[in-house]
Amino acid sequence: MNQLSRLSALGAILATFTAPATADENLFGSVKGAETMPEGSWEVYQIFTDRSDKGTGDYRALDSTTEVEYGVSNKFTVGAGLKAIAVESKGLLVDGYIPGDYKRDLSVAGFEATAKYNFLSPALDDFGLSGFWEFDYMSIDPHSGRDKDTLSLESALLAQKYLLEGQLIWVGNLSMEGTYAKRGEINNLPAGFEWPTDPEMELEFKLGSGVSYRFAPNWFVGAEINYETEFETEVGQERWSVFAGPNLHYATANWWATLSWMPQLEGGGEMIIEGDDLHLIEKTKSEARLKLGYNF
Repeated sequence: MNQLSRLSALGAILATFTAPATADENLFGSVKGAETMPEGSWEVYQIFTDRSDKGTGDYRALDSTTEVEYGVSNKFTVGAGLKAIAVESKGLLVDGYIPGDYKRDLSVAGFEATAKYNFLSPALDDFGLSGFWEFDYMSIDPHSGRDKDTLSLESALLAQKYLLEGQLIWVGNLSMEGTYAKRGEINNLPAGFEWPTDPEMELEFKLGSGVSYRFAPNWFVGAEINYETEFETEVGQERWSVFAGPNLHYATANWWATLSWMPQLEGGGEMIIEGDDLHLIEKTKSEARLKLGYNF
């Protein structure tokens, strides 16, 4: 059974329970809503993301994030999380990114700190708007699984609109992320292989949107789309990609679960296979995500 099948099976098991929906559950796998948590409330998240297939060789990675969020006020939510990564690649050799076969079992990779401030409430002001900020430190490269120190700061605007008396929900995201990165040294690299260890600066822009429809009590089905592009120190625009796909969400009074699948539709920039229409150096053909949340 592959990773997507395992995530689907777990999502189906979780969805056998029923109860009222909560206020700030994550309806989407990737894009974020503008809602903040109620003052004094806590929420614990567990997120698993399976990234697979680079069009050649064998590649699979699993990202894990365990996060706790707290409602400082009805308008301001803060959070902190622990990140882990597992990577396995075979038959891949990509200058500057994947220096040959390698396997790293699930390992602690870094941490994050987040904050969200709500300017306009989706429920009270007809249109919701929030600011979102995230600081990350990572010690493992998510592409190769090798040692790489990165510091990232993301700033985003999150919009949200309730339609059809709340039965249909639209969200839109616009974000910019700046990253400082430095690869670790690797011994016995293939002859002529490029593995620069000088510090690099990267700037990434993201534009995302999604809709979710409540088709039964506690159940939502939806779709989302993300465009990402990155600019790097020496090469300018290094890559761009478009991912889109369906999601399924279920919530009770105390917990919720979201399952999403996002295949890459189109991409460009530096390529593994020249003439391909997907960017598969830093991205994969498919991303499947399972998110679990518990409110208390």
